[in-house]
Parts: sequence; C-alpha cells; structure tokens
Amino acid sequence: MARSLHAWMKSKSDLSPLASPPPAGWASLVSMTSGQLKYASLGVLVLQTTSLVLTMRYSRTLQGDGPRYLASSAVVSAELLKILTCALLVFKEHSYSLRALNRVLTEEIFNKPMETLKLAIPSGIYTLQNNLLYVALSNLDAATYQVTYQLKILTTALFSVSMLGRRLGVYQWLSLLILMAGVALVQWPSDFPAIPQQKELSAGSQLVGVVAVLVACCSSGFAGVYFEKILKETKQSVWVRNIQLGLFGLVFGLMGVFVYDGERVKESGMFQGYNGITWLVVALQALGGLVIAAVIKYADNILKGFATSLSIILSTLISYFWLQDFDPTSVFFVGAVLVIIATFLYGYEPKPSSNPSRA
Repeated sequence: MARSLHAWMKSKSDLSPLASPPPAGWASLVSMTSGQLKYASLGVLVLQTTSLVLTMRYSRTLQGDGPRYLASSAVVSAELLKILTCALLVFKEHSYSLRALNRVLTEEIFNKPMETLKLAIPSGIYTLQNNLLYVALSNLDAATYQVTYQLKILTTALFSVSMLGRRLGVYQWLSLLILMAGVALVQWPSDFPAIPQQKELSAGSQLVGVVAVLVACCSSGFAGVYFEKILKETKQSVWVRNIQLGLFGLVFGLMGVFVYDGERVKESGMFQGYNGITWLVVALQALGGLVIAAVIKYADNILKGFATSLSIILSTLISYFWLQDFDPTSVFFVGAVLVIIATFLYGYEPKPSSNPSRA
C-alpha cells in the first residue's frame, strides 16, 4: 500500500501543480497498516517467546513411555530448519530465481571463505547457548528461567560498551542496576517447602539450571554483539549471514550429538523420542530470530521491552496454573516487577537528547 501510494504521488508530481492530491483515506490507511504491522509483530514476539519457553519446559519434563528426545538433536534440527527458511527468503528476494539463488550463495559463501569463517565464532557460541537453554529448562521452572534470562540485557550492554565503543546513558545504567537486583531477588532462596511437583522436578539441581542460564546470558551477549559488528562491517544480506551461521551451527551441533549422545544415537537413532511437541519446540527455536528481526523492523525498543514483560507474566501464570511446577513467593514477585521495570527503563529514550546512545 505504501509503495503504491508513493508511485501515485510520483506520477502526480510529473503532472501540473494543479493535479489533485491523493485520496484523503489513503494516508490514514497507510499509517493504519504500519501500526497494525507494529503490533502484529509485537504480538507474534510475545507468543513466540512464551510458547518456546513453556513448550521446551513441558517437553523436558513430560513423562513418556519411550526415551526422551535428545537436546543436541533438537539443536541440529533447529539449525537445519533455520537454513532452509533463510534460503527461501533469499530465493524470494531474488524473484524466485534458482539461478540467482545459486549465484548469491556461491559468491557470498563459497567464494569468500575468510568472510564466512568469521561466523564460526558466534555460531559455535550460539550452538553452546542453545544446548544450555535445554539444560536450564530441564532444571528450572519456566518463570524463574524467563526472569533470570533477562540478564542477557546486562551482558549485551557490557559487550557493546567494550567491543563497539558505545556509551550508555544514565537511564541505561540505572536499569542495569535494577535488573541485577531483580534477578537476585528471583533467585533468593525460599523458606517455604516446595510443592510435590517442584520436589520431583528439582532433582536435577536448581544450581545446574541457574549456572546454565548465566553462561547462556554471557554467550548470548558476546555472540550478539560480535554478530552485529560483523553485519556493520559488510553489506551482505542478513539472511545470507544467517545461512552462514546456520551452516557452522549445523557442523558444531552434529559434533555435539556424536560426542555427547553418540551411543544413544547408535542405539535408537537421532530422532528418538520426537513427537509433535518436540517439533513445535524446534520450529519455535528456529524461527525466533526471524520474529525478532520483524519486531526490530516494525516496532521500537520500548514495545520490544513491553513484549518481554508480557512474556514473563504469561510464563509465570501458565507455569503456576498449567505446568504446576512453580509456587511464586512475594520475593519472586518483587524481583519480577523490578526486572520488568528495568526492561522498560533500558529502552526509554528521553526526547531532548543531542547525542543519543543505545546499547
């Protein structure tokens, strides 16, 4: 619609100055469409983030008759799906031409080996991070995981300052302090006895889950900033870059499968224990990056923080009422509120700013 309006205005500008203006309803319709895209992408992000955490947690605690699916196998499946999705997007960008797709992939990936090799570092870190998230959600309830994982805001900000030379404003530094306080309260030990489901599910040790989340936050911050730095240094399509990431991720993921689960793969196959929930987790994990890209394109940072906050609230409610593996305390509630406030504050940009800086 916006493109057709632009073409209409251009054609009219080539005529006499007395040409009639565009219909009054068009401008409002264009703005309405952009607003709808903004909130639609926001809603999809909330749905994707909440669904991924809850389905991953549910799939790791579901008691089935056969063997449980391998987390390392799920990571490989997600990488493969991500590669196929990005290849389809590049295919679409080049007018659905197989020849153009083959040319782009050959020129940008195989004919530029040094540029491609730069993606090996963040790809390996992302693969480690994805495996750690399965470990975390096998040992933590969805609500605690969601809140604690927001520490990636802190690690991303610190790596942005050290690697990209960015400067944080007063609101950003204040939000990071509030964030650390909120996460500390969420992890504060409770004096109340755990509910039966919690006793059973915490047998894997909550400490293992917390350590896995903290390491994942550090790896997420470093890999994200490193990937952003590479994107700024080159003019390659973000989808091509994601294909490069996925190719290395596929290699690293397969190495993890055969190193840690090689014997189980030989016995029951790589896709043992897969069901509908497992494939849903794989799809949500693979498409998560594309959803975030859409939010960055159509929404602003504050709305993204709003989506994160909604996701935390929904995860807490569903974890309590549906999964029944979480019993919130007043200390957890205060910590979660502080994390939500910090998320909003970090994205806040005061209007009178001559030299704004964001991390």
